[in-house]
Amino acid sequence: MSILKEIKSKADKGEKMLGILIDPDCFNSLQELDTFILALKQNQPDYLFIGGSLINNDLFEKTILKLKKDLNIPLIIFPGNNQQISKNADGILLLSLISGRNPDYLIGQHVNTSFELKRSQLEILPTGYILINCGKPTSAQYMSNTSPIPYSKNGIASATVLAGEQLGLQLFYLDGGSGAEKPISEAMISAVRKSISAPIIIGGGLKNKTDINNAWQAGADIVIIGTAFENNPSLISDLR
Repeated sequence: MSILKEIKSKADKGEKMLGILIDPDCFNSLQELDTFILALKQNQPDYLFIGGSLINNDLFEKTILKLKKDLNIPLIIFPGNNQQISKNADGILLLSLISGRNPDYLIGQHVNTSFELKRSQLEILPTGYILINCGKPTSAQYMSNTSPIPYSKNGIASATVLAGEQLGLQLFYLDGGSGAEKPISEAMISAVRKSISAPIIIGGGLKNKTDINNAWQAGADIVIIGTAFENNPSLISDLR
């Protein structure tokens, strides 16, 4: 079964999914991954995501190869730019930044990489990407030169994802950004859930088990943690 079909099947059954985001920028060497890999072996999440806003080192491809070698968990690229493509992953979120109005992140980057993606044979997961203002400017906001949706504007978020679903996007990722001061509100997640039938991914600012459970209860299908896992790899055992 494809990754997209599996996500939709689990979401239709009401199963809640956990994703762990690995950012190669956070490591100086592959050896630093070992602690995280051990935690992932002991309590496997549903999906692994890999990517970052910059990737200033040469560890992107090496990290993918190590994760694929040591773990049997679907590995999905969460690209920060059009250079983050690897045929060794299982899939890629093809992000359309529908919360912004920068055409480069709506279609421009996609045109530039379309044939490379086709050659890679990665499973493509068409994803509406929505930045939410969760307290401070984020790398994604700066790099994309777009403004996030204000924290309390649930109606704008709902209309945005509904338009994306009408355009044919298959997944929706609401992101408060790495290291966000607070998670996306339960009210916004609930409003978005009522607007669309497609699976919803939530990330950013989720610091503990309570934050994550609140997101699931509000209507998230997949919750992604990155910084919280980096700070506390044992958190995954509580969640599973």
